Amino acid sequence: MIKNAACGRCGMASGLLGLMLFSGFAGAAEISDLPPPAQVDAALSDHLLVQNSISGLKLEHANQRKWNSGNYEFNLRAGNAQRNMVNTGQNLREWDIELERPLRLYNKVEIDEDIGAASVARAGYAVGDARHEAARMLLRLWFAWQREQAQADLWQQQTDILDQQVKMAEKRIKAGDAPRLELNQAQAAAAQAGVSLHQAQLRAQLAGNDLTRQFPAIRLPERVQPVTPQAIEHDFNFWKSRIREHNHELGMVQQQSRVQQLLAQRSRADQVPDPTVGVRHSSEFGGTEIVNGVYVSMPFSFGQRSATTEGAAQQAAIAADQEAYVKRRLEGDIYAAYTRAVKYFDTWQQAHQAALAMRGNAELIAKAYGLGESSLSDSLYARRFALESSLTEDLAQLDANEARYSLLLDAHQLWPLDTSEDEQHAHHY
Repeated sequence: MIKNAACGRCGMASGLLGLMLFSGFAGAAEISDLPPPAQVDAALSDHLLVQNSISGLKLEHANQRKWNSGNYEFNLRAGNAQRNMVNTGQNLREWDIELERPLRLYNKVEIDEDIGAASVARAGYAVGDARHEAARMLLRLWFAWQREQAQADLWQQQTDILDQQVKMAEKRIKAGDAPRLELNQAQAAAAQAGVSLHQAQLRAQLAGNDLTRQFPAIRLPERVQPVTPQAIEHDFNFWKSRIREHNHELGMVQQQSRVQQLLAQRSRADQVPDPTVGVRHSSEFGGTEIVNGVYVSMPFSFGQRSATTEGAAQQAAIAADQEAYVKRRLEGDIYAAYTRAVKYFDTWQQAHQAALAMRGNAELIAKAYGLGESSLSDSLYARRFALESSLTEDLAQLDANEARYSLLLDAHQLWPLDTSEDEQHAHHY
């Protein structure tokens, strides 16, 4: 995929792209070895993980309205009775009507509003986290397809070269400069390369199908323009800070921990029960007495509320532990992503130098064979080693680019990942 003549131009283009990424224009910049930004945005927005998280966000908005309004309702009671006066034999009709409603204490109203807001914030981070995970999946499948496509391209080149060697062997046999065995060797090598080509093309087709099935908005191009890998700028602490600043999963568990703390606080507040206040109107003794009144009722608990409070406190402790675990695991993930990006670039540099040497050696031996100064076996061996080194170089190139893009993705410098619901929480650290 990467040839000598293209390396300089690719390096200049990649440098400019890197500047655009770090200047904040990654959302609009089109990178030659990645899908177009418009396709990426549509693919991520339409992914089932993202759609499901958006439904969860809508659910939490509805729950927020429930938390704000409370779950208490007005209760209307009405009754009709008949009073029998034993002494006089009179039958007097009586009736009464009552309207009552439990009242949340003011401190509970504030806590409930905070719970609703924190739950919506958590769902907003969940949308961003789902979009991030979908973007990681897209990047992984895209480079898996490129790897298979790179192998197919190299086997196509190898097949073309071996076909030329078959023709060269035929000419030398006709001229009496080579035995028939060389033609058999060349034909066998060309046939083996053809089999490997068909296998590589099948793998590339299957990898492309996996990508488009998960992300129908992505249109696979005929050919991907390669980009020369770039060294990772800045140190680990820089990337750690940037990735933590924009990490949706951490924001999600932090909001979950806050929700559980608020629920524990709400449970402690519930140890003081809410009173029920009502008004009453009744007609007694056949309408000769009209009674109006106000009443208050208060429930009493004998252990249930304290047990509920203890359980809520334990749930808050579990959520805090989960937050600490995610923070610790996230730091390890960031270190691994940073280390891969740095080491894969170094590996590609070594593979690139080795491939240059092997390709140059293969060209020299091929020229020597054309002049009758080398055997076909030497030429085939050199060509095979050149193919293997070129494939190693191309795969190392893809590894380096994927690792760098993954690092940029986690730092939100590759594709836009924030949503309108979670952008306001982006700087919560």
